[in-house]
Amino acid sequence: MYKNTIVIAGFLLAGIDVSARTEQKLHIENATIFLHGAQLTSTAKVRLQKGENEIVFTNVAGHINTGSITVNAGNGAVVESVVFQKNYLTNDVLSPRANEIKDSLEILEGSRNLVKNKIATINEQIAVLQGNRKVGGDQGGLSVAELTKMLDLIAARMEGYLNQKQKQEDQLKKTDEYVKRLKQQLDEESRKGYQPGGQLLVKLHASDAVSNDIVISYTVPNAGWTPVYDIRVDDIAKPAGLFYKANVYQNSGVQWDNVHLTISTGNPNEGVQAPVIQPWYISFLQPYAAYNRTNSYAKENVMPAAVAIRGNRALADAETAMGEHVVVDNGGVATTFDIDLPYTIPSDGKQNLVAMKKYDLAASYRYYAVPRMDKDAFLQAQVTEWHELNLISGKTNIFYEGTYVGEGYIDVRNTSDTLTFSLGRDKKVVVRRELDKKRCSAQTIGFNIKESYAYSISVRNTRRNSINIVIDDQVPVSADKDIVVESIETGNAEHNEGNGILKWNLTLKPNETANLKYGYTVKFPKGKQVAGLR
Repeated sequence: MYKNTIVIAGFLLAGIDVSARTEQKLHIENATIFLHGAQLTSTAKVRLQKGENEIVFTNVAGHINTGSITVNAGNGAVVESVVFQKNYLTNDVLSPRANEIKDSLEILEGSRNLVKNKIATINEQIAVLQGNRKVGGDQGGLSVAELTKMLDLIAARMEGYLNQKQKQEDQLKKTDEYVKRLKQQLDEESRKGYQPGGQLLVKLHASDAVSNDIVISYTVPNAGWTPVYDIRVDDIAKPAGLFYKANVYQNSGVQWDNVHLTISTGNPNEGVQAPVIQPWYISFLQPYAAYNRTNSYAKENVMPAAVAIRGNRALADAETAMGEHVVVDNGGVATTFDIDLPYTIPSDGKQNLVAMKKYDLAASYRYYAVPRMDKDAFLQAQVTEWHELNLISGKTNIFYEGTYVGEGYIDVRNTSDTLTFSLGRDKKVVVRRELDKKRCSAQTIGFNIKESYAYSISVRNTRRNSINIVIDDQVPVSADKDIVVESIETGNAEHNEGNGILKWNLTLKPNETANLKYGYTVKFPKGKQVAGLR
């Protein structure tokens, strides 16, 4: 155990003797990743001389929560002070991706210069040929044979030089276009707010010259994770497999090399202070007085009162929403997942997929269809004992019978006792909904119009095994006292009179077809039209 621990809330750099400092690189060993933020734990072995020691620890994140810095030193060493500062002397001010682009630009610039040199050489060769057009001397001309031989030589050489020049110019053009795109990409990467590394200046006092293991931890805001789930169902006679994963990202300014990861469902950014409820005062809102010379004083005094009342209510609503948010997200307890394998996470802000846990879920399977809205039936897996899985709302990748079928979403905020996963459409369960025109009618009775509607739904199971299927449809619900929905035929469905939902729970054998019928009548005054009756 370390005998001396200091938790730093923030220090000033004034008065430190730079000449007495030594430098030591920290090794990041552990990273606990929260939903927003991460805690990094680093170690270094140092040799302390007797008396005061000042050590600049490098390989530190570029932006940290100074109130979270903790320095542990053993062997009787005392931590006197800690200062965090940006490392402005380093050249590493670009992200790894930006540095890669920069290196590529430097290589291309070198190649570009070689091409330009080749073009210059070819131009000189062409200039020599062009400067020697005089084929005869002052003493007389060349013979026809000599002239022909000279012209053929010039033609062959000139054509070769021109072809070489064209080839090099084409290469130069392509290189310039690529350089232009890389520079645009470099500008984009440079605007992403990459956080360069920082450093910690630690002052320690040792009673004797000793070797010491220093452990430093702190939290960074530029990191986090989001949940993602793979849900695999190979056979509806077997449990569903849920693979819990985390998309981890970090842009802390230091690379995490072979780091032990701990994924936490906590979120330190939400704070730990419980809200304090205040009295909620209400009163009548005074009428807004029209401005004139006689009541200008009343106007000026009524308006602040009205604003104050609304402001108190808005503040109370905001505090209530914040409290609900904290309770729903964490429930006061953070679950952690320790990852056995070491991971390397670059400081580039990109997502890195980390596998955390696999669960075998005892699921019941059913089909579900809403033929009024969609003609297909959907296979669903329903899980009741899901509260102990420590799930967070997130995206799902659905695999059924070894095939990827699409994306879904787990919403734990709006899930009650049963968690339902949609496993995709099943074309082997055929659902049809049709308007039964023979049973539809419209008639005028006195001052009212009555319109009757009827529908038939057929559900056929073409699978080799029996299935359970839930069919949902609906009848309209009136929002006006002059519109009356009556003579509702439910066709043995469960009818929720509050929202008009009709629900059938069916079990179909292989190749069995079920026929469902329902209808309703709407009565309303003549001369008016009712929208959305079908």
